[in-house]
Amino acid sequence: MSEHFADSVLLENLQRTLTAMPPVAAMGIRIAGYDNGVLRMQAPLDVNINDKGNAFGGSLASVMTLSGWALVSMRLGLAGQQAEVYVADSNIRYRAPVYGDLLATARLAPDQDWDEFLTTFSKRGRARVTVRAAIEGGAAEFEGRFVALGKG
Repeated sequence: MSEHFADSVLLENLQRTLTAMPPVAAMGIRIAGYDNGVLRMQAPLDVNINDKGNAFGGSLASVMTLSGWALVSMRLGLAGQQAEVYVADSNIRYRAPVYGDLLATARLAPDQDWDEFLTTFSKRGRARVTVRAAIEGGAAEFEGRFVALGKG
């Protein structure tokens, strides 16, 4: 199986999981792609709009949190690991209103290491990793610590 095919299958499975959650489906959140360690996620403004005509803050928080969750889940899947992934804690900064579709990118925090995370998970059946996500254009920033717990 090619690496690209494996990526596509994992992304499709993650999207099915997301869509199965009623609030996520209602928000129209979709995985837009994964490349070079960066996961992109999007949501349409028209179902995530507030009374001011821009993106609802809770929607921005959700799309960034879910992009981090999907990134950690994707990396575990690429390593052949099955885990339940949870957000343990997070910090969000809102910098500017968003008047278009919500476009988030998630990547590993600079001081983190995927190999260390995956090795710890393999040895202990649990591990933590910090992810950073942002809304395109710098409108909002997220840093969250995610916990992976082995299934079974």
